[in-house]
Amino acid sequence: MEMELKISTGMPGFDETIDSLRLGDNVVWQVDHINAYKDIITPFIRTALSANRKVVYVRFGDHEALVDDQNVIQYTIDAKKGFESFATSIHRLIEKEGFKTFYVFDSLTDLLTSWSSDLMIGNFFKVCCPYLFELETVAYFAINRNVHTYSTIARIRETTQVLLDLYEVEQKHYIHPLKVWQRYSPTMFFPHLIEGDRVKSITSSAEASALFSNINRVEERMDYWDVIFSQAKGDLAKDQKTQEKTKRLLMSLLIGEKSRMLDLCDQYFTLKDILGIASREVGTGFIGGKSVGMLLSRKILKQDSKQRFATYMEPHDSFYIGSDIFYTYIVQNGWWKDRVNQKTKKGYYSYARELREKLLKGEFPSNIKEQFVQVLEYFGQSPIIIRSSSLLEDNFGNAFAGKYDSVFCVNQGTPEERYQAFENAIRTVYASTMNEDALEYRMNRGLFEKDEQMAILIQRVSGGIIIRIIFSRTLLELVTLPIYMYGIRVLIWMPG
Repeated sequence: MEMELKISTGMPGFDETIDSLRLGDNVVWQVDHINAYKDIITPFIRTALSANRKVVYVRFGDHEALVDDQNVIQYTIDAKKGFESFATSIHRLIEKEGFKTFYVFDSLTDLLTSWSSDLMIGNFFKVCCPYLFELETVAYFAINRNVHTYSTIARIRETTQVLLDLYEVEQKHYIHPLKVWQRYSPTMFFPHLIEGDRVKSITSSAEASALFSNINRVEERMDYWDVIFSQAKGDLAKDQKTQEKTKRLLMSLLIGEKSRMLDLCDQYFTLKDILGIASREVGTGFIGGKSVGMLLSRKILKQDSKQRFATYMEPHDSFYIGSDIFYTYIVQNGWWKDRVNQKTKKGYYSYARELREKLLKGEFPSNIKEQFVQVLEYFGQSPIIIRSSSLLEDNFGNAFAGKYDSVFCVNQGTPEERYQAFENAIRTVYASTMNEDALEYRMNRGLFEKDEQMAILIQRVSGGIIIRIIFSRTLLELVTLPIYMYGIRVLIWMPG
């Protein structure tokens, strides 16, 4: 039984160094280039096939194919369809191939070209790795060194069973184990020189210093998303053609794929406008249909040649919680399998009820919480409204009117009370994606298989406090509905 659990890397000397791989191991290689990873997977595949193991190659990268062997099962998954489609497809194929299958995945770094977000690469690994472990597989992954944020590497290290640095220095190959779960030896975590089937442990301080002095270590890196938008600011000083090209790239990240709405945005928004929107986003991902519609209508009114609306338009200072935070919230709390099951016809309604209750009670990552605090500090004690802004909402042909929740926050009380109310409002909006009305609306319109990521629009309530009464402004004939909270009478103005 013990021998069955031990799996070879295809490098006998290195097997001895780390006491072999184990069924259930996810193995992540940090590499300088894709060819180094290819050199590592070749002996692994050869040894696995000779032991009559089923080997699967999962292809999604832009780099050259890593495997060309008819005995290896190959799947090609389109990462450009988005995180949910990609992660669900991977889940389904793992489910199909079953127990004790061996996998080789393309470099995770290549997902940046499709998602432009380190956050989502961490989310993918977080949902994929435990399922592979559960089915007692062995899976190889790669990431490029000095590309990803420390937080992404930390999430991968926390989740994987084996993390290895692969170096090439002066045409010599070294492997430096960083994590080998439930295995240990006195020399395991030293760097090791690989010479064919032989391995030499670099235990001498002089040799180790000489090796690592040749390896480039960089300081903390920005998320790839932030890099793109930071570089785009420099294009504001360039010619109009360059600005238009950059604007369209950023719109594809914030607004979405080709559509009539995107065409209108392209017509009215400038690069400066898009960068302004991005500067007010919490997290990464799309800002959703409602936010896009609000921003676009405002831009159209501002460009009215007769300036008929100028005196009625207040300065705009809304914030947007990116759609990637919705997925991160689900992944962080361990509900991804529920999400996958809910996306099936069989589980569409039954899993929705359970998932809705969970969405009302989850925790947000600490770095996201800090951004929430900063948004609340910005608004002070001004009343705000937390509004749904899903990808399909307020779009051509799909209004979703009244299907998702929006929550009014009176924003009074201690900072702790105000923050708790703010978080609960976000949870309520997220949970409303599982409302029966919304589910039926999507099903009736053939949208149940579409990605329905939930972004959020945070708006200041227009008006002011006069003698401890909050008045909301409108152009229409009005009636008032009084609500009492924290000793302040809130008058919500409604069309009469």
